[in-house]
Amino acid sequence: MSADRVAARTRHPRHQRRGEARLPAAIATLVAITLYLALPEQLLVAPRFVVPALEIVLLVPLIAINPRRVTRQTRFSRVVSLALVVVIGVTNLGALGLLIHDLVAGAAGSGQALLLGALQVWLTNVIAFGLAYWELDRGGPVKRTQAARADLPLADFRFSQDENDDAVEEVAEGSSVKSDWVPTLVDYLYVSVTNSTAFSPTDTMPLSSRAKVLMAVQSVAALLTSLLVIARAVSVLK
Repeated sequence: MSADRVAARTRHPRHQRRGEARLPAAIATLVAITLYLALPEQLLVAPRFVVPALEIVLLVPLIAINPRRVTRQTRFSRVVSLALVVVIGVTNLGALGLLIHDLVAGAAGSGQALLLGALQVWLTNVIAFGLAYWELDRGGPVKRTQAARADLPLADFRFSQDENDDAVEEVAEGSSVKSDWVPTLVDYLYVSVTNSTAFSPTDTMPLSSRAKVLMAVQSVAALLTSLLVIARAVSVLK
């Protein structure tokens, strides 16, 4: 048996895990902030540096509480982390609304600028909803790794690893049942990307009402960006 499979069979109990690394979530947030800063002036929902400054203010205490690994959670950190996701998501939806308004009103600029703005909004949409799924599913990143499965809230998403324990050995060994697998930020970003491109769930199914609502909102936003804005930009380029 390979070393990877032996490790999968002998993982530490959930309460002894080190937790997810802070860096990926911090990088995703900083990318979303940078994308907002680069938006054209007409797509800003507030003065250019106001929203990014607010997001940085919210991000700093989260890094201070969990600088390397996301293993500690307080009521304050939970509220701040959710508030950060809301700010990123709502401001991006606002930018999408302004972009659509400019198109309808005939105030859109060049086709190149429109394509770039649409891409920035789409990418931020992927990050915002990926972070939202990561923060909400099964109580958030801290509970997913630090609490026993019996103590976890009900899942918002069903991943393929949650039902692969009866598959062929090389697949089953990585399942939730046999290796105590739990999703990380990369898994939720993947869900966000596929939902923004296919406009529907692919291999990961939403289970809760809030997950279905979030995925529906994301799909509609991605559809508007992809079909309306980009199609209009291409026609301008012609």
